[in-house]
Parts: sequence; C-alpha cells; structure tokens
Amino acid sequence: MRGVVAAGHPLTAQAGADVLRDGGNAVDAAVASVLMSFVAEPPLTGPGAGGFMLVHTAAGQSTLLDFFVAAPGLGLEKSEPVPLVPIDVKFAEGAVQRFNVGPASCGAYGTTAGMTEALRRFGTLDLAALCEAPAQAAHEGVEVVPMQAFLFRVLEPIFRSSPEAAALLAPEGELLQAGETMRFPELGDLLQRLGREGPGFLYEGDVGRAVSHWVLERGGLLTREDLASYRVVESEPARVGYAGRDVLTNPPPSSGGILIADALGILERLADSGDPASVAEVIATTNRARDEEFLEGLASEGYLERFLAADALDNVAGEVRSRLGSTTHLAVLDADGNCATVTCSNGSCSGVVVPGTGVHLNNMLGEDDLNPFGHHLHPAGARVPSMMAPTVVLRDGEPEVALGSAGSNRIRSAILQTILGVVDEGLSAQEAVDRPRLHVEGDVVEAELGIPPEALDRLAQRGYHVRRWTETNLFFGGVQAVARTDGELSGGGDHRRGGVVARA
Repeated sequence: MRGVVAAGHPLTAQAGADVLRDGGNAVDAAVASVLMSFVAEPPLTGPGAGGFMLVHTAAGQSTLLDFFVAAPGLGLEKSEPVPLVPIDVKFAEGAVQRFNVGPASCGAYGTTAGMTEALRRFGTLDLAALCEAPAQAAHEGVEVVPMQAFLFRVLEPIFRSSPEAAALLAPEGELLQAGETMRFPELGDLLQRLGREGPGFLYEGDVGRAVSHWVLERGGLLTREDLASYRVVESEPARVGYAGRDVLTNPPPSSGGILIADALGILERLADSGDPASVAEVIATTNRARDEEFLEGLASEGYLERFLAADALDNVAGEVRSRLGSTTHLAVLDADGNCATVTCSNGSCSGVVVPGTGVHLNNMLGEDDLNPFGHHLHPAGARVPSMMAPTVVLRDGEPEVALGSAGSNRIRSAILQTILGVVDEGLSAQEAVDRPRLHVEGDVVEAELGIPPEALDRLAQRGYHVRRWTETNLFFGGVQAVARTDGELSGGGDHRRGGVVARA
C-alpha cells in the first residue's frame, strides 16, 4: 500500500489517494486533498480561508507551516469597521453557538500561499498537476452528500446574509439538497490560474485588489497591504511527552496545541487518567488556563516552555483543581514514513463572496472562540490565535498516529480523547475516532451517548451540570486520523463530519 488518507469528504480523500497511487508523497497528497476540499467542502474552507500543516518526514524532520488568518488593517488611518453581524447557529436542540459575520469579520487569508509553500518545501509534484482535478470538479459539479446537506442547513442563516453567498448554495433560491449538484465555475477558474501562475494574483495581483476593494467598500478592514505583506510562517512544533511517546502539535501563537500539550502533561501525572471524569476535569482545567494573561503571552518568545513548565497540579481526592474558535481536517501517511496533517478553516464563513474571483472569505475576526475578550483587539498583521491543532504522535521517532479535528472550541477535547484512545487503550484509528466524546465549557459537561453513566454521576456530584446527548453529533468535532500499527497503515474518518478513509 502506498499510503492512507482520512478526510471530511469522499472526493477530498480520493484526491490524495490518487496522488499517492501516482507516486506522490504525503505532502503532495495533502496539497491535492486541500485543493479538492475547496470544491467539495464549501463553505468551511477555500482560497479565502487559513490553516496549518504539520509535516513529519521519513528523515525525522518536523515542521509546522502556519498559513492562518492575519488580522487586517495595515495602512488604514482609522480602524473603525462596521458592526459585526451576529447569527445564532443551532447544532441541536439546546446547542446554539453564535457566529459573527459580515465584512468586519474578514481577515487576510493564507490557504493558497500555504499549499504552494508546502509543495515547494516538501513535495515532489508540480502545482499545476495538483490543481487539474479540483478545477475540473468545480466546473463539472460535485454531488451534495448527506453530511454536506446537513451543514448547509445548519449554516443557512449565514449563507442568506448576502445575495452573493446565497447564490453559491441556493442558486435557484432553495438550499441545495443531498443528491443535487453544486457547481463553482469561478472557483474552477481560480484553481486553473493557481496552477499556471502560483498564488501571487490573490495577494499582490488583480484578485487581491478586487477582494480588498469589495471588503473596504462595505466597511471591513482588509487592505491591499494586508494581502501583499502576507507570508507563510515556518516554526518548530510544540512537543510534549506522553506514555513514552513524543506528541507534536501546533505551537504559539495558536492556542489549541498548547492546551492539548498541557492536558497530556496533566494526565501523564494522574493515576486515574483513563477515567472519563478525570479527562473532563482536565479539559475544564485547560479551559480555565485560557485567560487574558494566557492570550497575551502567546505572542511572546519562549511562552510555550514557560507555560508547560509551570507546576500547578493539585490532585486532591481525584479532583484536578488547577493547571500543570467550522473547520475541515485531513491527514495523510505514506508508506515511506512521511506524514502531513492539515487543518483549514473559513470559520463559519463570513457570508462575504467577492463576485468574479472565486473567493468567499473567512469570519475569523468574528469568531467568539478566537476572540474571547472582545473583537478587533489584535494588531494589524498579527496572526489571530487559533484553536486548530494538527498533531502527530511519534513512537520511537516514527509516526504512530497523525490527526486533527474540526469543531471550533471542541477541537482540543476531540483530539485529546482520540489520542488517549490510540495510546492508552490500543484502539485502531477508526475505533478511537468513533469512541464517544465529552466536552466541558465552564461548569457544563456535554457528553455523547456511550460515556459511562457512573463517570457522569461523579461529575454531577462535583458540581458540574451534565448534559447527556442521545446520539453522536457534529458538535463534538470532526477528527480525521491516520495511523501505523505493527507496520500496517490505517485510517479513521469521523462519521460526525462525514469523514472517510481512502487507501492507495
């Protein structure tokens, strides 16, 4: 077998598997899958989105490529955007999350720059070749799968917030349904041009100028200078030891990875780390650590080491009292030992679609999870702190599992519990992804069907309000994972997010 791909849509996964079959490596396959996801997984990703790729090569090199959204406003004399547009999105009865959209929510995007840089640094194939299949799919059309139709229904209020966005997914006035065909000819044109020219036209060329003009004219902050100055940032992954493994994840200035590392560090020191009640309290502990001082510290040099070195574990009577932000993810592992795990996000989509460009823009400046202390507080040009955390677990220096998740603020809890399933319980990638999850916000524990009732009872006795779900749900994230066990490659696609596995 040449390799395995786990992704959020059959076409996304198949695009990567086809590249592996044709002799490409894990990074080539990851880039191909990301480009196909622009077409197959709107509006959660696209050329107006941002993200991260964590690469671990067969030679042992580990690199994090940051192409996430940057705060806009460079060159503006006054930064006074129009008000954000608040929209409540209902995942299920009683589970509502507010998203803020509109022109004031849009930041500088990075996905096409990130894919081009990943291919240059670690790939073996030509960008033009990898753009062919997604460009063709955008022009010819892609069938709406049931999970996609569900997402469209959930996010419909955002699509309806502008006529341009509505035209994409409700072209005849009615929202596209499962089995119908969605076509994006302007995106197809963009992908063809990306293959011919590279991403410069989206940043310093005519499309970048058109995007900036459209947003500024409607009261947003995205300037031509924001786009022209955008750069992919390469850094060393955060690293923490757990159960004899090295866990690599997204470092500061993003917050999701450091909180996963913190949680693993606490669990490493607990005797009852396998108890779901302990896991819930550790998740609650890392939530409390994400205070204003934490967010300010993320941008400072050496903060990762200072944060993880702080000894604040207080385990009394089994109770951990203190500490030691609609996305798509895919992961690829090839037979040579290279792996790439990529999370991309448009947030929940801003509803801002720039006519004639193929670009629909992110709403990262409006995501409450990423801006917990207020909106438009990040300096222009600074990366917006993200909850996204592509992660690789190394055993004896080789990838044991590579994974990541969609799911806004549930990303870190979903990744943490999947790692525990593989490492502590010896589950396969698919079994670990399928396992019931819980999540904690404040004093509320959200628990999927299948979490042991006695663990939930203990949490209730400790003062938590426990909400017991009757089924698995997209609310709990969408983990995609690939693994190597005893030399065999396998994958886990999250049914909560329509995830699938493709092998080459």
